[in-house]
Amino acid sequence: MDPLYTFTLSHDGTPASYDESLAVACLQGLINRDAPRLYVLSKKNARPQYWLDILSKNNRWLAGRELHAIEDLDGLIKLTGDKLKGAVIWDPEVPATVNVATTIAGIEDGVVLSPELHQSSSLPVLHDLRGRSTGSETGSKKNDAYRWAIREYLDKNLCSSKFLCLYEDSFTMRAKGDIGYILTRDWAVKNHSFVFDLSPWPDEAPADDPDQKIGIDYETYQMILDRIGKSAGGKHMTEMTGFFAFTKYSSEGGRKSKHLPVPTEWQTVWIISPHNTYQNTISSDCFNQSLHSQAPRKPLKQKFNRPPLPKLENKAYVAILMADYDSATPLYDFLPSHWDDAQRGTSPFIWGMNPNLIDTYPDLIAYFYETATSADTFGSDASCAGYMNPNSIRKESLPLFTAHNKKYFTEADMTIAPMVLDQDQPSPDVKDAFAQFAPQGMACFVDDQHGTGGKFPPPQVWKGMPVIELMNEPCNSKSPEELATAFARRITAYRPGSPLFCIFRCVWVNPSAVKGGLELLKKQNPNLPIEVVDPHTFLSLFKVWKS
Repeated sequence: MDPLYTFTLSHDGTPASYDESLAVACLQGLINRDAPRLYVLSKKNARPQYWLDILSKNNRWLAGRELHAIEDLDGLIKLTGDKLKGAVIWDPEVPATVNVATTIAGIEDGVVLSPELHQSSSLPVLHDLRGRSTGSETGSKKNDAYRWAIREYLDKNLCSSKFLCLYEDSFTMRAKGDIGYILTRDWAVKNHSFVFDLSPWPDEAPADDPDQKIGIDYETYQMILDRIGKSAGGKHMTEMTGFFAFTKYSSEGGRKSKHLPVPTEWQTVWIISPHNTYQNTISSDCFNQSLHSQAPRKPLKQKFNRPPLPKLENKAYVAILMADYDSATPLYDFLPSHWDDAQRGTSPFIWGMNPNLIDTYPDLIAYFYETATSADTFGSDASCAGYMNPNSIRKESLPLFTAHNKKYFTEADMTIAPMVLDQDQPSPDVKDAFAQFAPQGMACFVDDQHGTGGKFPPPQVWKGMPVIELMNEPCNSKSPEELATAFARRITAYRPGSPLFCIFRCVWVNPSAVKGGLELLKKQNPNLPIEVVDPHTFLSLFKVWKS
């Protein structure tokens, strides 16, 4: 069995650690391109060691791999061997060039070096980006850099059309040594991905380039999406991994902006969906994607217990979605602490986990399935196999959309889509599509960000598939008291003589808190007939009620 090499990042919050992490990530992407050989650890972040320990036990796929530590960049360069063709030097005066350089590194087999690291390197220089982007083309150095990369790499179909990376550049990150979207670049390099960081808004200049002509960022963004869509040619959808930079493109951090953070998230999804692109939103601080992605895959099998369907009664039926594990960071970093809660398995929950993440972390998802109890069900999150607005998928692309989701839902043994986000209720065509891969039901959350009259769907059964509203009241609640109060806002709408169905979205909270909230809800409302059921029973009873 081949050894597993390790490298530990200094991760000390300095520009030097930023530069080191950037070089290491690029080298890791090359080293792991054909085989899982290098695992990166951190002196600050314990999560990589957590997953290495788990995946090295109980006959999991890293068990038995002898660990060989590599101490410095020279050792990594030696390990990379002839896979490495040279260095790409980025320009700290133009933060966007750290992304352009990463794109080049993936296409031309390079390592991205800061000017400081280059001084001590003997590698041949593939590209020196310093001084190239002057703003002469667009009036924006940032956009000049990306448009050059579009012409040189996207227009020539040299980049992957399956993966696109929205990674924050160095504008404020390098100075404070924030490597969240630096250490992830092994994924971009491994997959030959185009990397960018632009505003999704056409009506406001971004904080990192306030003097640009308004809308230039947006125009370049659209150029990228257009080229990626044409390159994919309708053969597959595209995953865009990464998130917009809050402090650049929204009012986060006190910036004067007409756009709040959540609407900026929705705007991003709104503009990418018509291009058959879906988002894997937060992927910062996600180590070793180039390695984890190569874990053996086999169809997953859920363990949920489906008891005989009880008789429908006049009760308030409650189902709980443990939500927002739809992207890499929540799956990799947030879920373990909630998953390890002692009360998990004592109440029935459906865990929202987008099945497209099997491409990135198949071993982590396999672990969650392996350690699930019969009370744990898995469904998709926002919105299905990838975060997108289904209504925005063009009609001619719906067969592709359906096939994409059927593939991942089948592999993940999923039949429920409990958190479909959109600007309006699902169209008949969209419901037809979901009925093919989520036949047990879809729950919808509608937010009409563009003022077009969007509404929640009425409770219904569409060609055998339940369609219901996802209730968002508990989304910001963490304590049992807060959760009970949030649940009660809907439960108290119960009227004797008919059933009430409530599926609640609980975000990044422990099972013990949710269970405590449900118990407190019942205690505070002793006259209400409340029954918490598993999602399969919930949707089946709903179907009986509406049929």
